[in-house]
Amino acid sequence: MSLQPFISLYRYALEPIAPFSWFGIKVCSIELVAALRLCTILRQIKEDLYAKHQRRAGDKPASVEERSFLRDACTSLTIKFGGEAIIGPLLGVPPSFVLSGVSPGVYIAAQAIVEYIPVIPSMSLTTELPLSIVDGFTRALLLCSLIPKPVITHASPVIASSPWTLLLSSLVIANGGFFITSMFSFLEPTPLTLTTPAAIKPYGWTATDLWCAPFITGLYALLTHAQPFWAELHSVISTVLGSTGDKVEAMDPEAARALCALILAGMFSTRTAKNYGLVWKRSVGEKIKIQ
Repeated sequence: MSLQPFISLYRYALEPIAPFSWFGIKVCSIELVAALRLCTILRQIKEDLYAKHQRRAGDKPASVEERSFLRDACTSLTIKFGGEAIIGPLLGVPPSFVLSGVSPGVYIAAQAIVEYIPVIPSMSLTTELPLSIVDGFTRALLLCSLIPKPVITHASPVIASSPWTLLLSSLVIANGGFFITSMFSFLEPTPLTLTTPAAIKPYGWTATDLWCAPFITGLYALLTHAQPFWAELHSVISTVLGSTGDKVEAMDPEAARALCALILAGMFSTRTAKNYGLVWKRSVGEKIKIQ
């Protein structure tokens, strides 16, 4: 299968768009889509949690805190930048939101737009299945382009060549924000309280969002030979599979990113199909939930 259409799609989606480009502000369409998608799904989750809270309360008055725009905006920003804020100081790299306010501004504006939409349909198979493909492409941009670059171009040769640093950075940046918001109950209708994050509850490790981050970043690094370790590993794998060539060539980074996007789209679509009953849920599968 040719990856050229998907490579071209990425190139188009990463082009600066008007009216932002008129003022020299680099905002691309894929970033806008990612911001609106995140803010929309967070609103859907909040409304679902509110309904569940009301049902649990029954006839008794439910303890509900009035939502504020600032709390909702902080939730979106924490999910977007929380992991970056954790790993940045450990690597000695300033987080992106410290260097530029464009991306935080985009997410705050997206939050405002989503909050003023009168009604947003609840999550269902018909809405989430096509959006899973969008999620695959936006997530691949993060895991294949945004996360590896600060690691493999790091001033320290030890960090730049460390596969563990690369995988750990991917895990923390992609999931750190969700971990923080879950731990402090940002999405609940109640006041902020400390609770066990979903990721470390029983079978929380099986969540697709959790393990797909280091997996996809590792796959991208393997295909593109982002570090010496991955080039050697690729050579070993090719030899085991019967390749007779002298040297395994690295894959073009844009093609590798497009391939990873298709894999992610497939993973997220499978998760959606399973969560909404399109795929079987029996025996061990009932415990090992695809989240």
